[in-house]
Amino acid sequence: MHQTSSTLRSHLSRILIAATLAVLALGVHALPAAHGAATARADATCGLASADGRIQHVIYTQFDNLHFTRDNPNIPSDLEQMPHLLNFIENNGSLLTDHHTPLISHTATDILTALTGVYGDRHGVPVSNSFRYFNPNGTSNTGVSFAYWTDPLFDPATTTPSDTSFNMLTADGKNAPAPWAPFTRAGCNVGVAGAANMILENIATDIPTVFGANSPEAAEVKNNPAQAFADFVGIGVHCAHGAALCSAANSGKPDLLPDEPGGYNGFDALYGHKSVAPQISPNGPLTDLSGNVIQDPQGHVGFPGFDGMEATVSLSYVASMQEHGVPVTYNYISDAHDNHPTGPAFGPGQAGYVAQLHAYDQAFGTFFSRLAADGINQSNTLFIFTADEGDHFVGGPPSPANCDGVTIPCTYSTIGEINANMAGLLATQQGVTTPFRVHSDDAPTIYINGNPARDAAVTRTFGRALGKLTGANPITGNTDRLTAAIADPVEMKLLHMVTADPARTPTLTWFGNDDYFFFAAAPNCNTPCLQVQPGFAWNHGDIQPDITTTWLGMVGPGVRHLGATGRVFSDHTDIRPTMLSLVGLRDDYAHDGRVLFEALDENALPRSLREHGGTLRRLAGAYKQVNAPLGAFALASLKVSTSAIESDSSGDATYSSLENQLAALTAQRDSVAGQMSALLEAAAFAGQPIDEHAAKALIAQAQSLLDRMNALAGD
Repeated sequence: MHQTSSTLRSHLSRILIAATLAVLALGVHALPAAHGAATARADATCGLASADGRIQHVIYTQFDNLHFTRDNPNIPSDLEQMPHLLNFIENNGSLLTDHHTPLISHTATDILTALTGVYGDRHGVPVSNSFRYFNPNGTSNTGVSFAYWTDPLFDPATTTPSDTSFNMLTADGKNAPAPWAPFTRAGCNVGVAGAANMILENIATDIPTVFGANSPEAAEVKNNPAQAFADFVGIGVHCAHGAALCSAANSGKPDLLPDEPGGYNGFDALYGHKSVAPQISPNGPLTDLSGNVIQDPQGHVGFPGFDGMEATVSLSYVASMQEHGVPVTYNYISDAHDNHPTGPAFGPGQAGYVAQLHAYDQAFGTFFSRLAADGINQSNTLFIFTADEGDHFVGGPPSPANCDGVTIPCTYSTIGEINANMAGLLATQQGVTTPFRVHSDDAPTIYINGNPARDAAVTRTFGRALGKLTGANPITGNTDRLTAAIADPVEMKLLHMVTADPARTPTLTWFGNDDYFFFAAAPNCNTPCLQVQPGFAWNHGDIQPDITTTWLGMVGPGVRHLGATGRVFSDHTDIRPTMLSLVGLRDDYAHDGRVLFEALDENALPRSLREHGGTLRRLAGAYKQVNAPLGAFALASLKVSTSAIESDSSGDATYSSLENQLAALTAQRDSVAGQMSALLEAAAFAGQPIDEHAAKALIAQAQSLLDRMNALAGD
């Protein structure tokens, strides 16, 4: 069954509570807490080093599926219905609207790419929120992307997974560097409210990883798992060295990062609402911005679940942290287009959807006013806002046809994605009954039993059959081609989807028709293979523009006042280097993204990013087009990959030729992009102006690669 992103995280968490119990069997309203400018002073030990020294706070807000563009031209978009936030960004900073996800375009991959500044092949989670992986015997199990940063690959199906590599995995097989490390090393406490993998995500593996299998926390999991989830999951503070906030007296625990470049010793952290809330709400229970005690739907005081991270809750955590010695915060806000926590999904302009967006808008109005009263505003704070991915609405037309949702509510006779049984369609339409497992999605990753080679006969037959599948759309009555594109490991490598752990690489990734959600049940259609599922209506994961194009908002010292602009192509990897450049810090690794200097004031940039401006802009633009998964080079390559995989059996020479050319172009791209990245990174973080001659040569090489890929796609 399909789950929207935040729903999936909460759904997984509920499954894990139940799974934990199974494993163990085997073996009121209140006034808001007081706040004020005195408590919100930046910690004197926090060494943010912006160009003019004005940035004292950082607030990073990650939305789950919040749209800048309209899903229906008559209905104001999500951001248009949140004027407190939209006006704050447009009037005080830059809103980049030609902003893109990585692939797969999913919550876990997208957020982790934004947090790290590298694609999934370098942080370990390139495929989906939960994913299959191959066992040594060629069968597959399910791994879950949502797990604490230092967890091994997390498989809720077994307590002894065969793959014990880190969930967060670098290209050389180590635990990926953590996003908070540069800040804590600079003396800044870092608070987290729901941001992926920076906090505990479950009670099955995260508790023993962080606290120990025989800890009091593990005992609470055994005795009261629901309360343990509310106590320990979702919220945390990573402290600067020696910070009193995370002392043992305040429930602090060691913050262990086993492979952090340069080491990471002597740092502590607070894990969970139970430890954090007393420090940021010392006068009583922590409340949301409306004054309600924060608790889950069953009344357990503490973290309310990822579905429960609505704006009034998530922003309350941020404000309270900022007011109590935590000047750097990351927070997650759950989507507004589902009726959390039970559903159903809303359509654009539907009354419940509009009401939730209004509540989010009011929360931001309260949030900005509260921060301003604390002395936290755009004059001394860097604000980053983004959404993990867009998503595609599946349903019939609204009624009345001229509804706008705001003055005329919209209703829908049909809402719901079209659930499609891949196994049944393959068997009935193409006669293919090859056993396989799949990560269910509108862009499913497919694991053929036995883990055959990409060019094995069984794989080739399966890929050709995928490309021929059609669906009789029960909403429109049309017969739809179900394939948008198909990628095998050759193409996935080009798209930055192949990690250091080969077991995670699927046999095929099928980018499907975005009205459909694909799963694998019985290889027949005795139960209809195509059915509308009214519980879920928002698809993501695929390659269509309404899914992969999202937005990035930046406000604060050093950010230009451009308002909304689509003149700069960017993606999630660019957020991290841009943020670090503004605050004067750096990572111990090179990013896949680059500093978005077009959106920054010149006086906020090092001299090395001001010199050779024209060439630098062309270099950055060419780099993104040749390296980004949604750049021109990659989009053209998907056409080539699809043609190769769909070529008939008599055309295996065509398949081999196209695949070999893709592999060769990928290797050349990696070389050129690596050199481009080195120039951009050195200019941003090492004070080295770009070499004009070298940059122009690389721009020419990138254009040549793009021309060759376009020609191949055209052929």
